[in-house]
Order: sequence, then C-alpha cells, then structure tokens
Amino acid sequence: MERRIRLLLLDDEPIVGKRLVPALSKIGVETESFTDPEAALQQIAREDFDIVVTDLRMDKMDGVEVLRRVLQKSPRTKVIIITGYATLEIARQALAIGAFDFIAKPFKPNDLRNIVAKAARALGYKIKDKLADSSSAHGDSEMEFSDPPDVPGR
Repeated sequence: MERRIRLLLLDDEPIVGKRLVPALSKIGVETESFTDPEAALQQIAREDFDIVVTDLRMDKMDGVEVLRRVLQKSPRTKVIIITGYATLEIARQALAIGAFDFIAKPFKPNDLRNIVAKAARALGYKIKDKLADSSSAHGDSEMEFSDPPDVPGR
C-alpha cells in the first residue's frame, strides 16, 4: 500500500481550508486543516507531516514562527508560506530560515498543487502526471504520487 503525502494546512481564514483540502485531495494528498496556530502546532508535535502550508499573518502567531517550530521538530518537513502580504523582504526572511517556497494570495488551487508537487519531489516522491497537459479546462492538475525511498525516522 502506498503511503500518501501528509500535509497540514494552517490559515486563520476558514474558507482557505474549505477550498484547498478538496483541491489537494484530488492529487492524493492527505490534508488536515487548522485555523488556530497553537492547535496546528500541537498536532505537528503528535504526528509527522511531509508538508506544512501556513499563512504568514495570523492573530495568535505568524507563519515565520510556525516555520521555525516545524523545522525544529522535523527538519525534513517542507514548509510553504502563503500570504496576502507578500514582500520581497518577508519572502527572503522565510526562505533564509528554511521555507521551501512562498506563494502570494490570491492564488488558484492549481498553483498550490504545483508547489506541493515540487515539495513532494524534493522529499523523494515520484510524481506522474495523469494528463499529458498538467492542467485541464478547469485548471485542475491530475498527478499521482508514489512512495519515497525509505527515510529513517519515518
């Protein structure tokens, strides 16, 4: 049985999770969505995630702090920062700390799926596009992920 990519999505706007969880499920990504940074970090402490997607600006804690804590617990985890307040300075700071990538709102679900696919490849997953063209008329990408090589501690 193939192990699915595990992704934690953190954004204080509930609509983001409602839209992105089904979009990520279409490409076989098992996604848990959170609106509260503390609850998300508690889940990250309990379970391993391949990828964490976090909003940059939230009331209780910013995405850079989430990034730091995720990488402290699991340096292998790929962290993607999403924000409506994209600036070059913030992007550089997040990337310097260890973010895998950065995406500015508004974005289409397919934009995030492409970054998630790139992160999955970096983790050793093999990704096959089901369609010759990576997007359909609806902007959906069909991809299949297969298991990465065995990773110690996973």
